[in-house]
Amino acid sequence: MADNPSISRAAAVRQRSLGWGLRVWVVLVAFVLVAPTLVVIPMSFGAGSTFEFPPKDWSWHWYAEFFTSKQWLAALANSVQVGLLAAVVATVLGVAAALALDRMRSRGRGVVRQLLMAPMILPGIVVAVAIYGVFLRWQLNGTMLGFVLAHAVLGLPFVLTSVQTSLAGYDPVMEKASASLGAPRWTTLRKVVLPIIAPGVLSGFVFAFATSFDEVVVALFLQTPAIKTLPVKMYESIVLEIDPTIAAASSLIVVFTTILLFVPAVLRRKEQS
Repeated sequence: MADNPSISRAAAVRQRSLGWGLRVWVVLVAFVLVAPTLVVIPMSFGAGSTFEFPPKDWSWHWYAEFFTSKQWLAALANSVQVGLLAAVVATVLGVAAALALDRMRSRGRGVVRQLLMAPMILPGIVVAVAIYGVFLRWQLNGTMLGFVLAHAVLGLPFVLTSVQTSLAGYDPVMEKASASLGAPRWTTLRKVVLPIIAPGVLSGFVFAFATSFDEVVVALFLQTPAIKTLPVKMYESIVLEIDPTIAAASSLIVVFTTILLFVPAVLRRKEQS
């Protein structure tokens, strides 16, 4: 039976209208997400002694204040150190978990995956209170180890998702071929499996680091005067005092995390090419 031309044209018109509607919606959502950045970045170049938008005079004063302040630099150093260590721990555990789940054939596979994804699904305050209660008993609150373990837990779901995406296109026959040539399992993992899933591993590492670097809720529960991350310092700068240096710090974080988030996209494009 031949298709009705009028019905086909109506369907095509409806599809085009839906496509344009989706594009407009995406643009509106993107504008809502980007709009605060368009306010914060110009404010960071203001020469006044308080927040003002648009700035009357332009200056690098607050950036100089940020990079010459021992408190801000110490918070930045803590964030970078915690972020790198947490990303390493999350990547190691995430890769191991992804490989284990890929080989599981039992019915509990979905349950295990949901448990590992829980830190991403549950509200941040729930995770923070749970971590605080456990770490208080283990005497890990206010320690660098506590920060690293807590942020590794938060970054683990991102690594797991990224590596599992890479494993979706992985052919297990290559492992059998490697084993048939006499290669032990560790050699096969190191020279066959990891090079293939490397883009997913690196993407997971980047996401885990970005998650730790921007995290503030758990850090508020774990922080002490000696160990304080940059987001916590920014939070205190808003709550306890009005310090325009936070505008410079916010702008630096926005630029830095934006560059970081482009890395997984580039890696994915290379993986698909």
